[in-house]
Amino acid sequence: MLFYLALFLAFLYFKIARVHRKEEKSSRMLLAQHWVVGLAILAILRYGGLYVSWYVFIPLLFLFATIASLMVTAIQLGIFVDGKPLFGLTQAYKYVPFLGLSIIVFSAFLWGCRWMF
Repeated sequence: MLFYLALFLAFLYFKIARVHRKEEKSSRMLLAQHWVVGLAILAILRYGGLYVSWYVFIPLLFLFATIASLMVTAIQLGIFVDGKPLFGLTQAYKYVPFLGLSIIVFSAFLWGCRWMF
């Protein structure tokens, strides 16, 4: 179950980071964060390739990528309640470091690095 959650969060992070790169100016710290999280995402994908059956893994890649894309698109279009934005991209950008940290922690737990925590 941890693998599936980590995989979905990885796709969500990737989509938010891609939108952020296109719309905002990036700093060196943010680029370093993207690289570290990218390595953790590669570790998650490697784990899935090694330990999950291909006929489960491949459709999940497409499903999670589609769901993450639709979620970020809904945020881009805006979620409004009584004419006021409920959740926007600026709020999503604030949560990107926490999302990245959770991906790194989940990746470490998947590979059995429990001694780090």
